[in-house]
Amino acid sequence: MPKEFEAATDAGLPRQRPLAWTLFVSLRPKQWTKNGLLLLGLVFSLSLREPDLVVKALLAFVDFCALASATYLVNDVIDLERDRQHPIKRRRPIASGQVSPGVALTMSALLLAAAMALAATLDTAFALTALAYLILTMSYSMWLKHIAIIDVLAVAAGFVLRAAAGAVVVGVPISPWLYVCTLLGALFLATSKRRHEIVLLQNYAGEHRRSLDGYTVQFLDQMIAILASASVIAYCLYTFSAAYVPKNQAMMLTIPFVLYGIFRYLYLVQAREGGGTPEEALLTDWPLLGTVVGWGVVSILIIYVFR
Repeated sequence: MPKEFEAATDAGLPRQRPLAWTLFVSLRPKQWTKNGLLLLGLVFSLSLREPDLVVKALLAFVDFCALASATYLVNDVIDLERDRQHPIKRRRPIASGQVSPGVALTMSALLLAAAMALAATLDTAFALTALAYLILTMSYSMWLKHIAIIDVLAVAAGFVLRAAAGAVVVGVPISPWLYVCTLLGALFLATSKRRHEIVLLQNYAGEHRRSLDGYTVQFLDQMIAILASASVIAYCLYTFSAAYVPKNQAMMLTIPFVLYGIFRYLYLVQAREGGGTPEEALLTDWPLLGTVVGWGVVSILIIYVFR
């Protein structure tokens, strides 16, 4: 880690806390917000009025939270030494020594067993999708994250699998718009995060993650511009072309939320530190959080009330 980071981060290292708490933190609960994608199939297929499907969707959400946390534990053990050289990730419980690799891997195995058992009881197709997600994320942790461009495509594929899992668990067709909008939006977030990492670590970026040697800020800015534009266009087309949206085109009223959300996130990435992590930005930036909540509330009202 560059010396200029050391003084700034040593004071920020977490103090020793109870094992139960540090183990919970190592599960990265902030990342669970990403699994909200599993609820899109339930909401946009007009299934919110069916209690059985609501319960299945919520159990699927919990299942993917367990799966994701299990893979995060494995990833943090694999990246232990690299994370200790990172000005922010060195504060994680495993990297800081508060949770041992043995305890982390044991917890990961327990979570994986419980998650796959739950997935099998919910639905066969859902279990297969969960297995595909597990294989993808493990492959990402071990190999794919070190290959430029492939790394962000793998991250985006994980988001698509989340959305697909949410659709299959409630037994609704997987809309092409779900694929397209999720893929483009996830690629936008992933490339923005890579840009943040390069700016933060500067010449030492490649030492933390080999794929970062394959990027430049200029190249990522081009990718981000393309993906932001494509995401807006795809969402606009969805609002009046998708099967489940109201025929009165009222869903177009949600376009301003998407526009502001993308522009706000771009601002956080390029004008303020910390904007490179989507889950952190969502939970700490009130304008962005308000935009997401507003989009959700307005979308539900349009789909269920003002059709």
